[in-house]
Amino acid sequence: MIDRADVEELIFRVAQCAFRYHPSRSTTEPGYTVEEDVAWCVEPLSRKEGVDAEALARSIQLLITDPTADRRAFIAEWERRAQ
Repeated sequence: MIDRADVEELIFRVAQCAFRYHPSRSTTEPGYTVEEDVAWCVEPLSRKEGVDAEALARSIQLLITDPTADRRAFIAEWERRAQ
């Protein structure tokens, strides 16, 4: 089972990155990469058993960069996995 605190940290980090992201951010903030944000988001669960960190990273990148992405499904899935 995955620790609830780690899941809450994951959800918080994804929300924070999605809120701060805009398509021209790498231009307005030299050195910024979305990959860096994704790695920071994945970190709490990256070494947990049963977590596919690569698949998680792909889904997080979409959640950060696509304002129309369904974040509710992501949250529900990870909350379910923490029970």
